[in-house]
Order: sequence, then C-alpha cells, then structure tokens
Amino acid sequence: MSELVQPQAVGLPAPSAERAAEGKGFAKPDTLYTAVPDADVGPAMANASDDALERHIRRKVDLRLCTIAGILCSLNLLDSGVLSSAAVTSMLPDLGLDQGNRFSVSIFIFTISSIVFQLPSTIAVRILGPRVWFAAITLAFGIITLCTGFVRSWQQLIVLRVLLGAAMAGIFPGLSYLISTWYPRREQQLRFAFMQSGEVVILATGSLVNYGLNRLDGRGGLQGWRWMFVVQGLCTCVIGIATYWWMVDFPENSHQSFRFLSSEEASIISRRIQTDRGDLVAQEFAIGKVLVHARDPKVWAFASLFFLQNIVSTALAYFVPIILENGLGYSSNAAIILSAPPYYYAVLPVLVSSWFADRFSIRAPVIVFNALCLITGFAVLGFASNSGARYFGVFLATGAYVGNWAALTAYQANNVVGYRVFTAAACTMFNGAGGIAGSFIVRNFEAPSYTTAVWVSIGYDRLPASIQSCPWLTAGSSHILMISVVAALSIHFYFANTSQRRKVGVLENTEGFRFTY
Repeated sequence: MSELVQPQAVGLPAPSAERAAEGKGFAKPDTLYTAVPDADVGPAMANASDDALERHIRRKVDLRLCTIAGILCSLNLLDSGVLSSAAVTSMLPDLGLDQGNRFSVSIFIFTISSIVFQLPSTIAVRILGPRVWFAAITLAFGIITLCTGFVRSWQQLIVLRVLLGAAMAGIFPGLSYLISTWYPRREQQLRFAFMQSGEVVILATGSLVNYGLNRLDGRGGLQGWRWMFVVQGLCTCVIGIATYWWMVDFPENSHQSFRFLSSEEASIISRRIQTDRGDLVAQEFAIGKVLVHARDPKVWAFASLFFLQNIVSTALAYFVPIILENGLGYSSNAAIILSAPPYYYAVLPVLVSSWFADRFSIRAPVIVFNALCLITGFAVLGFASNSGARYFGVFLATGAYVGNWAALTAYQANNVVGYRVFTAAACTMFNGAGGIAGSFIVRNFEAPSYTTAVWVSIGYDRLPASIQSCPWLTAGSSHILMISVVAALSIHFYFANTSQRRKVGVLENTEGFRFTY
C-alpha cells in the first residue's frame, strides 16, 4: 500500500497560515484556488511528463475504480430490472399490486426515501470513506432485497422499498463524486461512460437471468418472482462484502486503498488533479460550508437537467417489459427476454458519444444530440403501427438516455470546483424527483399507445387533440426543456470564459479555470 501523499509533497502549494488554521489546510468557500504550473520537483514529477506512465496509471485506476463503480450502480438498475420483470409474472396479483396505482406507489416510495437520504449519504462518503460506506450500504441493500422475496402483502413491500431507498441513496451521487475527484475534467465523461456501460450490461444480463429464475416457479415453495429477489439479494450481499477491499479511497488518501497505487503513482495522480482545477484536498466538512453553495444558480440548473432526464429513464427502466407485453403483444417470458437487447445496444452510443466528447472537450452538443435521439425514439414508440418499428423506438430511446447519463454527469462535474458533494447530491435528489414523475406516466390502460408517457417525454400531455396529432409541434416538455436549459448554461459559460480570457474576474475562485461546454 502506498504512503499518504500530502499536497506539498508532490509539488503542490502548501496551505497558507489562514487555511491551516481553518483546519488541516482545507479551503474556505471563498478561498481563491490556483491551478499549479509544472515545476521541477524531482524524479516523481519528471516521470509525470511521461505519457506512457500516465496511461499506465490511468488504466490502473480505470480497472479498479470504474469496474466496481459500474457494478454498484448496476444494483440500483437491477432493482428496477427485477421489479419490472416480476411485474409481468404473478407478483402483482400475489401481493395485490394490480389494484389502482399500488405498483406505481411501490416505485415512487423508493424514490422519496432515496431523495431524503441522498445528501447525508453522499456526505458520509467523504466523512467515513468510500470503502466503509459503500460496503455498508451495499450489504444493507442486499439484505433488504433478499427479504423482499418473502413478503406476503403489498404493505410489507412498501416498507421494504422505503428501507431500500435509504440504503441505495448514496450510490450514484457518491460514486459520481468519487470518480470526478480521480480524473481531470477532460477525461471524466468517458469514465462515467465506463460506469454506465457496466450498469447496463449487468442490467441486460439480469433480464436474461430473471427469465431463467422465473422458470423456477414452484421450486422450494417459492414463486418465480420470489427467486428473482432472493438470488439478487444473495449476490448483492457478496458484492457488498467484496466492496470493502475492491473500492478505492479519494486520491489524497489512496494509501488507505487495498493494494492499489505506489507512492510515486499516487503523487502523479495528485499532481494531475491539482493542476487541472486546484481542489485536490476537500474542504473540511461543516453543514454551513455545504449549504452555502445552494446560492449558486447553476447548481439548480444542473439539477433540473437530471430531473428532466429521469422522467423518461424511470419510465423505460421499470416499464419496458410491461410495454412489450401489453403494448406490443409479447408473452411475459418474451417480454422479459426482449427487454435485454436495448440495454446491450446502449453500450455503443454511450461509449462512442463519451469518447467523442472527451476527445474534443465538448459537453452540450452531445447532450442535445442524445435528447433529439430520445425524442425520435419515443415518437416511433408512440406513433408507429408496426411492432418491429416500435421495438426499434425502444432501442433508440434507451441508447439515448443511457448516453445522456454520462454526458450530464460530466457536464456538472466539469463546471464546479470545491463543492462537488453538494452538487452531486442536489443533482441526484432532483433525479429522484424525476423518478417519481416517471413512475406514473406509463399507464397500462393506455396500451398500446401509452399517450401520457410519449407526450411527457417529448411534449405536453394537456394540449388539444388537433395539436397533439403532430408530435414535433408539441415537443415542448422534458427533453425540449432539457435542450433549452443546456443552451442557456452554455451561453452563460461562453461569455464567462470570454471575460476570463480578457482577465476580467476569476471563475469558480480558481485562477486559470474555464467552463467546459
């Protein structure tokens, strides 16, 4: 295990007396950060200029961090995969979930719980450390999922869904925050794409596994849908235990990671981050220092993008098998199997678009392109008469929304300095709020057209029928709004960067920092 590398040990500026008095050299919210130029600091820094060595270290971090991040994030998606697969079996009548909106309630109550616990859970990642916290909440997630296989009523399911939301609240924002601390801004979107790729591959594979588990119906006195929860719960418990050794700590504490970086490698990573944006060492935690960032309007603009995104992604993640069965006429087993290929396909657009975005240091154009693809996919799903064409719409929409997860996460992470915990938590809380809306827009009685889901995704659902007859005239809701917000932010970033180039002001309290759009 490597030794702790303090900033001043790797050619980074030592904290001022004022900052040291503030507590362990952590910066105040109004502290002026400085991007550090290259300096002659010995053999370690000489090696940092070697591209081959940097690529080796980057691959090492990719293999260790992005793999476990993808696996842990996939557990959240696997929950939606199991619940959606179980929804086309006997689960709904067995638990009384086929009455009224009970099934939708079971989805949104999970989201409510997740929203409540997201900020404290994300803060806990920094206070307790990623290894301890992610291992603990993953183990708790596994135990709760295992218990779900033995519930006897919809009320019991609701209670477990509340606990499940609390356990999983910190996974996505915590991992997004952790990854953003390990990579310079120009490399982040592809790493978020690696995480997303792991998620969707496991989710797609989970759909195929659920098909097999459903065929165990009656074995051991358990229905097929119960086997889905039992097996996933047991696997998650094993992953939770392994996470303690697999997960890595923050760059400045990389010595606490199990068999990871050498001292020299840790120093190179630390220097790259400090040179990129000057916030290697996090602020000392205080609730006032966290909440002060709520005054930054761009944080809420980023958060609104995640709200708009998750309206659609929740509808697809939880309801694709139901859409395939009720809307396209497939059997329950076929619906489970056919829900997997769109997620395998999604790996291609998320990796290609993210590579392109990092290669040319752009974010907004990729987000807009994915949003337009999603609008097209939902239009085909909602208005085509051929089942094959509508299934193609599912492919197009799924690839677009998965691609935009990586793009939106990089967009917000690239444009904040020093308060990543709050921004990640705020974005994920709004993301959860979008999940609440998304859990109610797919209505079984609207099959096969699913009018509400289509119009909320690409347009208004309260417009006159004469206008609704043309989807492009009414494409004014979630993803049109997303494009509008991205355009407004990007215009603001352009003029802010122009002012900074003219030496008028400092962006994000960091000398030399410029926004990425």
